[in-house]
Formats: sequence, C-alpha cells, structure tokens
Amino acid sequence: MNFWILKSEPDVYSIDDLKRDSKTLWSGVRNYQARNFMRDSMKIGDQVLFYHSNAEVPGIAGLGTVASEAQADQTAFDSKSPYFDSTSNRENPRWLCVEVAFVEKFANILSLEKIKTLDQLKDLIILRKGNRLSITPVTEKEFRFILMKCSTAKQTTLTKA
Repeated sequence: MNFWILKSEPDVYSIDDLKRDSKTLWSGVRNYQARNFMRDSMKIGDQVLFYHSNAEVPGIAGLGTVASEAQADQTAFDSKSPYFDSTSNRENPRWLCVEVAFVEKFANILSLEKIKTLDQLKDLIILRKGNRLSITPVTEKEFRFILMKCSTAKQTTLTKA
C-alpha cells in the first residue's frame, strides 16, 4: 500500500465536495510527474490525505482512498473543458486520473503552519521550496503520524493499513 497527499483548492473541489459526492475522478492533472504517480504507483486501496491549497488556512483537511486504477482523463478530450488537450488521443491518452473515495473529514485542519513545526513531518515533499505538485507520496510513518494527530477513524484505518 502507498500513501499520498492530494492537493486541491477548496473553492475548486474541497473535502466537503468529496464527502458530498462520496467519490470523484481526480481529473485535470496536467503535470507529468503527478500523472506518472497515478499511472505507475497509485493502486486501489492506497490511502490519501486531502490537502486544501491556496486557502485561508492551507493544510490537510481529510482522508480518502484510491478507488480505481488509472484511466483516461476524459477532460482532455472535451474542448469545453479548461483541461482540454488537443494533442491527447483516446487510443493512447496522455492524461490519466484515478477515482478517489471519501473516508473522513478531519475536525480540524492540520495547517501548513503547524506541519512546518513538526519534526516528524520535516521531510514532506509539500514543504520543499518550489514544490507545486498536486500529488505527492508520503511515507507510511508520516501518514500514520498525521492520522494520529487528526483522525477520528484512525484505529480502523491503521488496522487496514
């Protein structure tokens, strides 16, 4: 099992939206490294930390799980979509996405400000200068630490992990 941070701006798609929808395709990703994570490394059952970026309080807002293998991102073929890519084709799609399912919204966001103060999280990729990836891996140790700080469902999730 792998562990991930998925970043989204809450005014675009928030943990509340995921809770309402129960599942969503993580579409619109137009970065090759993030695409490769979905294509090559993300598997059904992987655990996801949902991160609100570009927010009043940026930070980890909830928990999800990867619910599908990578598939063609249909927004790449939709000329009305802001994620349209005229060079992508259905036979060999350039852009992929996975489905993410809701697990839990945390009672309190683990803020970026707080994350920066926690020695156990000092190596998180999201803390690296210049990092703008919407999908980043986290270690199992980092994931478990964050769950212990945030989650009411931690016992169930830790047992499954």
